[in-house]
Amino acid sequence: MAEAEESGVPGEEKQPQLSSPSGGPEDKPAAARAEDTQERPAEGGAAPSPRTAVTVETSLLHFKLRRFFVLRPGTLDQAIKDVEALVDKEVDGGVRGVWLMVEVDHWNNEKERLVLITDNSLLVFKYDFVMFNCEQFQRIPLNFVDRIAHGAFSFPKRSLLQREGEGVRVYWDRLREPSFTSKWNPFATDFPYITFTSHPVRTISDSFAALCDIHIFREQLKDAAQKLHATKPVPGKANGVLVLNQNLQIEAYMGLMSFLGNQNKLGYSMARGNIGF
Repeated sequence: MAEAEESGVPGEEKQPQLSSPSGGPEDKPAAARAEDTQERPAEGGAAPSPRTAVTVETSLLHFKLRRFFVLRPGTLDQAIKDVEALVDKEVDGGVRGVWLMVEVDHWNNEKERLVLITDNSLLVFKYDFVMFNCEQFQRIPLNFVDRIAHGAFSFPKRSLLQREGEGVRVYWDRLREPSFTSKWNPFATDFPYITFTSHPVRTISDSFAALCDIHIFREQLKDAAQKLHATKPVPGKANGVLVLNQNLQIEAYMGLMSFLGNQNKLGYSMARGNIGF
């Protein structure tokens, strides 16, 4: 009891009950008893360290990402086989790269996409990772691609929408502008450009980070398009690809449909409670 009072630590008199078989606390040096006293509060109900908080946050993020069906074992491999089977060797040539991307349409709606860069084409697939079925795809000849813009997203001054991150926009007809009707039609598909951004699962592993790397995608697309421009130029069309670093504007203002859709990830194949869409 006297030793406990000298140490100045309340409750130290209970320590003999926790002594090791080799001897009681009276056999320990004073410095060792002080270390025990200082370390013990950390073993109790102390606040978690910043490292623990980061670990919990990362685990929660990974738990949410696991809802994406593309992460189910074997799903992505099967999807890639299915879309590669749709490549026309005579028209598209060989496959140069496969990418998991998100298409952002003119109303700011996100849509999960598998994208293939081939010798002659940019192929964009809408793939159902639940039913293992390709629902539709778009073919863009690379020698028609004339501009590749990349940068942060922007909206009109009076828009209520916002979007973080960067994107890549691919243009293939600089002489044609979207009509007024198309701009206000959320289902219009006649735009002479397409916009991509990174998929949410890019942070799940190194392999998915490579598959969703939008910067490497941009460079590979530029190289493939420039090569085809040189070998198969389009008559009456300027050859070469212009690469622009600029904001990608989305001319959407209210965007209630895109807000609800993007918040609930309706453009993705993922588990939603007991039902998958």
